[in-house]
Amino acid sequence: MRVIGLERIEIERLRQRVRRLVAALQEVMDDAPADGAWSPPVDLCEAKDAIILKVELPGVAADDVELTLTATSLRISGRKKRRATRAVSHLCSERGYGAFQRTVPLRWSLKTRGATAKLDNGLLTVRLPKLADRRGEEFKIQIKENEER
Repeated sequence: MRVIGLERIEIERLRQRVRRLVAALQEVMDDAPADGAWSPPVDLCEAKDAIILKVELPGVAADDVELTLTATSLRISGRKKRRATRAVSHLCSERGYGAFQRTVPLRWSLKTRGATAKLDNGLLTVRLPKLADRRGEEFKIQIKENEER
């Protein structure tokens, strides 16, 4: 059977839609946590001079958390250890344990050297100072006169 004209165009459109769908699904799968991993909740706030992230990490020690800052993202990763309990039968267990990772995209120009982080009572607070936005500002440029004539 021979496909002609409009049918061929429609089949090509369908192929393109399927390719886009597969690409979108692959992107979602790449961002999904690995088996057994969990993703901590994050609040992202913008102040005048800084970006502030608050990450819930109850039961996690500071030594078990790693922060990696790049020009475009902040990656929070680590491990929450399960405490051994003797002779306890869990009827319900909803808290996450094991490896965790969360990547937060950043769209601001930040000072990486001034970044700070503090873990207090299971709440990790990360402060990322912003670079001053100098777009639109006027700067005077000094003109030196050539004294050699």
